[in-house]
Amino acid sequence: MYKNEFDKHIQNKSISNSFVFFGESSFLIDMYTKMLTNIENTNILSYYHDEYDFNSAKAHLSQGSLFGDRNILIIKSEKKVPKKELDILLELCDKNPDNIFVYAYYGSDHKTYNNKKAFAKTKAMNVRFFHPKEYEAQNIVFQLAQEKNVNIDKFTISHLLKIHNGDVALASNEIDKFRVYDKAITTKDVDNLVYGLASINLDDFIKKLLDKKDFRDDLLNILEHGEDEIRIISAITAYLTQLYMFNIYIRINGAPNALEILGYPAPSFIVEQKASAAIKIKPQTYSKLHELLLNSELQMKSSNVDKSAILLSSLIRLQKLL
Repeated sequence: MYKNEFDKHIQNKSISNSFVFFGESSFLIDMYTKMLTNIENTNILSYYHDEYDFNSAKAHLSQGSLFGDRNILIIKSEKKVPKKELDILLELCDKNPDNIFVYAYYGSDHKTYNNKKAFAKTKAMNVRFFHPKEYEAQNIVFQLAQEKNVNIDKFTISHLLKIHNGDVALASNEIDKFRVYDKAITTKDVDNLVYGLASINLDDFIKKLLDKKDFRDDLLNILEHGEDEIRIISAITAYLTQLYMFNIYIRINGAPNALEILGYPAPSFIVEQKASAAIKIKPQTYSKLHELLLNSELQMKSSNVDKSAILLSSLIRLQKLL
């Protein structure tokens, strides 16, 4: 099953006591593992990566709980637990509903577990977690901010996520930096605290790039302050994707609606800027731009390449397509 269906089971209190989590988002795997095992008065046995030992894991779920407490087993690993061993551990949970077992698989072989028949003989719930969509990422970080009493709105959270290229884990870690401030956190605060230098702003750089202005000094400045070439390409891709969403919406409806396009209400001047930039680019050009950026990112991820040279060449070609 997927996250939405699993969330409904949690809300309806119809979840099992054994789980197999896998997928693209390590952050969500960690978040749901913690959520389901953060229980007081329990005996928790956790294995990380190569620590897993079947005999001791089996013994933990087989033994009677001490003083009426519950036994919880957590296995976190990029390596697959042998199917026979996994089935035995899941069966032990079926026999004792007081126990909880979470197998958090961080590997890339999703086909093994992305199958309803994989655990048909047990009550285990296998859940695949994809990377959160933009509005989901915002809600996750916003909820975390509320829990830590950080006053920050979703527009500023969106800015924070852009800085980290949509990485929810990195954005969530930044929330702790804001806890000492007894005021509303603004985008300027984010720039100062996250970048360390407010002058480094990828959005401003991308705007200059799309306006076909000379960007080379700005690019050099960004790279000198530690930005990664792949992250810059990814940020440009994400920015263009958002503009394309504005373009499509305006072509269909005649006017932009930030809530429907972005999933949150943005300031009017931001909406106007995005809409104005979006309609300047033809739909077929968006396709060419995305193809160029994705191919460039793929090249950068190859070994023994000059990423800076690929980046510069790609951005020059990008401006020629505009």
